[in-house]
Amino acid sequence: MSELNAIGKKLWLIPDCELPPEGEGVLKGHESVIVVNDTDSDAEIAVRLFFVDRDPVDGIKWTVGAGRVRCFRMNNVDDMCGFEVPKETQYAMKLSSSVPVVVQYGRLDNRQTNLAYYTTLGFAQ
Repeated sequence: MSELNAIGKKLWLIPDCELPPEGEGVLKGHESVIVVNDTDSDAEIAVRLFFVDRDPVDGIKWTVGAGRVRCFRMNNVDDMCGFEVPKETQYAMKLSSSVPVVVQYGRLDNRQTNLAYYTTLGFAQ
């Protein structure tokens, strides 16, 4: 599908990020960003992290193939290009893509037995 007809946006902001600890139970706490690329070109995505008490972090680059979906885990240093996201710390994430994409954010927080999982779309422009 050409970029003109593709579903998605090139700029996304996810304001409410916080990597939980692994927690109790079989399912381990985590955060993830799922990116769908509905175009005929690979999506080259620059990620910027914003923190309450420190300078932003740049240099995180993701690629999602043409006509593909990919999940990136915030607790996976390979997905985060070597950056270790601090646990239990508020931050926000900006994604700038070379082509329109759709972005979904999810968090599994099971610090206690009654786990919580939610997903949301970020703000797109």
